[in-house]
Amino acid sequence: MIWVLGAMALQLPGQAQLRRAVQRSAVLSRLNSIVPPRKLLNALGRIDPFPSFSGPPIPTEPPDARVLRRPGVRAAAPSVVRVLGTACGLGVEGSGWVARPGLVVTAAHVVAGESDTTVTPLFGPMLRAQAVAFDSRNDVAVLRVPGLTAGALRLTDPRPGATVAIVGYPENGPLDAVPGRIGATATVLGQDAYGRRPVIRTVTSLSGAVRHGDSGGPAVDAAGTVQATVFAARTNGGGGYGVPARIVRRALATTRSPVSTGPCA
Repeated sequence: MIWVLGAMALQLPGQAQLRRAVQRSAVLSRLNSIVPPRKLLNALGRIDPFPSFSGPPIPTEPPDARVLRRPGVRAAAPSVVRVLGTACGLGVEGSGWVARPGLVVTAAHVVAGESDTTVTPLFGPMLRAQAVAFDSRNDVAVLRVPGLTAGALRLTDPRPGATVAIVGYPENGPLDAVPGRIGATATVLGQDAYGRRPVIRTVTSLSGAVRHGDSGGPAVDAAGTVQATVFAARTNGGGGYGVPARIVRRALATTRSPVSTGPCA
């Protein structure tokens, strides 16, 4: 019962202090080592512990749903993957996208503290993944995924006002896309992938529905190129924030042998 209640407590939204207390529990740590919680958490459903974030304002012009029918967006969909793992006894689910052959970009908080990360493409089997770049400050990670054959998406710098599709696996469900719009890209004083503050970082605002499970997924424009990588919901209402292309390019340039993903988020 302690094991089940601990797993459920970790999934309560907005309870950061409770989550940290449960994660530090020696009793739960020992129980998890005896009975790994993956199967139970599969039944309970995984969550994406994405942060709420305050940053530059989102666009006032509403998203254009016609972007979802553009050939570039449709062609990009098979390159968006589901990312799963277990950290501190909690199953974590997010999204990611293929940036180079065998390399997937996702949010750092989606894979933080994991040693069993997997990637599942739209077409194909679940594959093991290892982090080869991990930037907790900017909440971006790069995974090496042997056997992944999905095509790579191109990066482009975010253009304010551009119509995009926010593509991912929200709420532990199937691949989905919703319309959004790119806002301002600005350097702000905010929090990192672990909710620690203050850190100075550059973020891009997005309008549109940003949901749990979208973290790590791309905001794809009509041409099928990635303008931002989703990492957070907006604190005050709809919309969210993404990591702009230049920060992702920097992470991709640092890929090397497997790296630590630190403690769980």
